[in-house]
Amino acid sequence: MKKARMDLEKKKPGVEINKPPGDGPWQRPNAQLALYLLMFALMWFWWQSDLRVAQEEIPYSQFLKYLEQDQVDKVLVQDSYIQGTLKLKDEKSGKPRIVVTVPLANNELAVLLEKHSVEYAVQHDNQVLASVLGWVLPFGLLFLFWSWMGRRMSGAAGGFLNMGSKMRIHADTSPTVTFDDVAGAEEAKEELKESIEFLKDPTRIQRLGGHMPKGVLLLGSPGTGKTLLARAVSGEAGVPFFNISGSEFIEMFVGVGAARVRDLFQQARDKAPCIIFIDELDGIGRTRGGPVMMGGHDEREQTLNQLLTEMDGFDPSIGVVVMAATNRPEVLDKALLRAGRFDRQIVVDKPDLAARQAILELHARKLTLGADVDLSVVAQRTPGFVGADLANICNEAAILAVRHDHQAVTMADFEAAIDRVIAGPEKKHRVLNLAEKRRVAFHESGHALVAMTVPTGEPVHKISIIPRGVAALGYTLQLPVAEKFLSTRDELEDQLAILLGGRVAEELVFTDISSGASNDLERASEIARDMVTRLGMCEELGPLTYGRRQQSLYLGGDYMEEKNYSDDTAKQIDRAVKALVEKAHDRAREILEQKRPALDALAALLQEKEVISGAEAEALLRSQA
Repeated sequence: MKKARMDLEKKKPGVEINKPPGDGPWQRPNAQLALYLLMFALMWFWWQSDLRVAQEEIPYSQFLKYLEQDQVDKVLVQDSYIQGTLKLKDEKSGKPRIVVTVPLANNELAVLLEKHSVEYAVQHDNQVLASVLGWVLPFGLLFLFWSWMGRRMSGAAGGFLNMGSKMRIHADTSPTVTFDDVAGAEEAKEELKESIEFLKDPTRIQRLGGHMPKGVLLLGSPGTGKTLLARAVSGEAGVPFFNISGSEFIEMFVGVGAARVRDLFQQARDKAPCIIFIDELDGIGRTRGGPVMMGGHDEREQTLNQLLTEMDGFDPSIGVVVMAATNRPEVLDKALLRAGRFDRQIVVDKPDLAARQAILELHARKLTLGADVDLSVVAQRTPGFVGADLANICNEAAILAVRHDHQAVTMADFEAAIDRVIAGPEKKHRVLNLAEKRRVAFHESGHALVAMTVPTGEPVHKISIIPRGVAALGYTLQLPVAEKFLSTRDELEDQLAILLGGRVAEELVFTDISSGASNDLERASEIARDMVTRLGMCEELGPLTYGRRQQSLYLGGDYMEEKNYSDDTAKQIDRAVKALVEKAHDRAREILEQKRPALDALAALLQEKEVISGAEAEALLRSQA
């Protein structure tokens, strides 16, 4: 990898490429050795300085007495002190004693030394060198150590305090992703193909007086493949790819983000035609306004202003396309979304049934599949899943196959992987007592019987009373027959009855209720309130919407509802929601009372096997009819 990186730098000297964390100037072995030697020299200097303090210090009068008694052998005279070696030896070490004293300012000392034939020398202190070694060198070493630690912690070699640019450039010679590696986003790929053609041949549209789009914004839920599509565009066009996340622009210093934006666009102009891709655009593109922290200028707003200026300033004919991705388009500033900046907004939606099957086939190419694997059934079992979820299911299925020593990934492995992703891993060590197990069996049987009875209920695929995840003691899984994008009033009322079927079954069998239906009640209440306030499905209140949802900038981006109706209307809404839920409750009770033998038989079978399929439940229901 290092050799390839060096070759790329030689071929393209103007391209800045991030080095791995081990390539910094203070992270190489020679530099670290030099740093350690400097630290050792500092410690040695301090040790030598402390020697003077460790020596025996005596009064100057005592030193003169030793002179009078001819007990001094050698003397070192400095401006601030006198060091003398006595003829007397130390009792412990047997070596001559070394004493230190502070002299008096007189000239009689030299006469006395000569009189007693004592060898002496005079030496001046080097105050400049002592100051450098004692003050400048320690702070210099601390500064170098601080810089070295900062580069190791940041993982980048880009300037003091990590204020440099952190662009990552994927050049033409690097491995590329093409549209063949992207499945399930055919509409988005068709929209992006025009941008590729304009990058390859900008004169094609210029002949008619038009210009290529400046910006392309990819919108969609997390995991739908927005970043993958951007890389595929770069791979198809064969141009440099500047990739940076929105959060990388923001630092603790004001003005750093704006400087990085200018640096990014300058490099892009030098390497045109190219693609600039800003992932998580909402990191810098939030709506301007709101509270300014710490009483100063908002760094995010300055960065956004610079980005708007750069997108207005560059010429689209030079072949620079700005692509961005976000899963929160509602928080973006309107100035970003106007024509002339992000001209195209492409929605990368959740895949439908056919798209999910294509994604599964793409990821399953690397797996050894068993003969019983039917990816169309796996696609049917995963409505609402995005590409990242489907890739995770394929990987989990392979892990489960290895865990059970299978020679190939079987359909049972895929089923277990889907259950793990939807409901969480099995809690085999969480053992329910017989009373709780019986209650959970009747609860799930109530859901299943109501789902198999109501006209619009989706087919039951599996019923389980094995604890999974954090709090799920059981679940009833329904398999949709076809993709649905609308819900009628009858379908929503049937859904309410299915959700309340578990609670009603507990009421019929045990005469009291448990906390197991808390999530069912919450979901039922939300559906009923949406029917009344947002969908206009209440005859008493009419075809109106009540309440306005908006995102709060002061509550961490959570949604809050603005009340735009009176207190009397609020009471009517509460009565209408309660009426819908009670109607569904009575309907579920009527169904289960009529099918009480089937409820008892299904609960008994579920207690015995713990997991039963939808086909077994259907056969039991027909036998009890």
